[in-house]
Amino acid sequence: MQILVALAAGLLFGAGLAVSGMVDPARVRGFLDLFGTWDPTLAFVMAGALLPMAGAWWLQRRLPKPLASDAFALPTRREIDSPLIGGALLFGAGWGIAGLCPGPAIAGLALAPAQAAHFLLAMATGMALHHMITNRANTAFSRPSRGQR
Repeated sequence: MQILVALAAGLLFGAGLAVSGMVDPARVRGFLDLFGTWDPTLAFVMAGALLPMAGAWWLQRRLPKPLASDAFALPTRREIDSPLIGGALLFGAGWGIAGLCPGPAIAGLALAPAQAAHFLLAMATGMALHHMITNRANTAFSRPSRGQR
């Protein structure tokens, strides 16, 4: 059941991105070009996403559990730390340079596979590097120091 709900949600999200034109990097770059030929489409897409999301949060607070799972998977951390800020900066820079973020890139595989595939390959490489660096750092911090052996 969960897989079907996730598939339906993903298809709906991808269709919304395609219909709104958000799989076109030129449209996203046009939104970010404040002093050139500014394209406000992305602002309308974001504003249009607020209403259903507000409804989803309202509904979530009133449900004892999700319809297709045993519990809600809500974030537990609320602090703003350097990894969050660094990640947001990297995400924003990549989004501005490529004109794509992960959702539109995946949806773009159906419309412009070559362009989306380049982005997704770069994204997967970045994710793998992050995983390797994070694992190495966690391993280094978990080793006992010489005085503790």
